[in-house]
Amino acid sequence: MFREMRRIKCKLSDETAEKILLEGFYGILALSGENNYPYAVPINYAYADGKIYFHSATTGHKIDAIKNNPKASFCVVDKHEVVAEEFTSYYSSVIAFGKMRIADNDEEKILGLKLLAEKYSPNESYEHRDKEIYGKLNALVVPVLEIEHLTGKAARELIRRGDIK
Repeated sequence: MFREMRRIKCKLSDETAEKILLEGFYGILALSGENNYPYAVPINYAYADGKIYFHSATTGHKIDAIKNNPKASFCVVDKHEVVAEEFTSYYSSVIAFGKMRIADNDEEKILGLKLLAEKYSPNESYEHRDKEIYGKLNALVVPVLEIEHLTGKAARELIRRGDIK
């Protein structure tokens, strides 16, 4: 169903790809937008158990795109080092493919929001996080990407140097 990576020597292990996804701070969510134009949006996220959680307003381009076509991809770039003298860059990244849906119950919605709060506001108290989450619970939605396929790739030079496994 999904293409095999052309440059197989650049492929990262599943464990390394998942680690990049866990530790990344933002990524680019790609959806099928209006009039079948690609719609790619930079967005914060949290990852757990094969799912990527986002937060969103209840309406807008992203929500319309998800409703019209749930297929999506999400890219996170871990490392990027321009090597001007070689006319290249050394990079590592992951791309997740799957289907989007909106969390349809408060339990999953709260889980996604708590994962996001822990990731992006780790120094805030649980009480403060919960106050924000429960105070805004009905004003937002939690889109979820259920991963069907995850690939990681890195420049051969980073793999050779041992920077990436």
